[in-house]
Amino acid sequence: MRLIDTIHLEQPYLGSRGMRNELWNEGRKAGRTHVRTLMRKMGIEALYKKPRLSKPHPDHKVYPYLLRGLDITEANAVWCSDITYIPMAKGFCYLVAVMDLSKQKGIVLAAVKHIRRFILHRGS
Repeated sequence: MRLIDTIHLEQPYLGSRGMRNELWNEGRKAGRTHVRTLMRKMGIEALYKKPRLSKPHPDHKVYPYLLRGLDITEANAVWCSDITYIPMAKGFCYLVAVMDLSKQKGIVLAAVKHIRRFILHRGS
């Protein structure tokens, strides 16, 4: 399983057939169905362009881009933020970034376990 993981990190586009061929090149004899079972158990699947991902849902509203043609020269004129979570061994933590677009530098970059603590701490 460790070899399958290292091959997947180097070539994430390989499915069970390609992974089987790479294992055979490494001198490990394994059948495709066994490789497929191990990949499923590990949660690994081939990464490839999936069809029709960019087609929007007809009921979803399309919002205009409000910054088009805007010259951002003053500090604190336009800010942006993003939040995501990072899986950890026990649960996950949030990664929060806030940027001032005039400087194009991060104002706040924080990794927090509970998002309420970040909002309460920064909001006061």
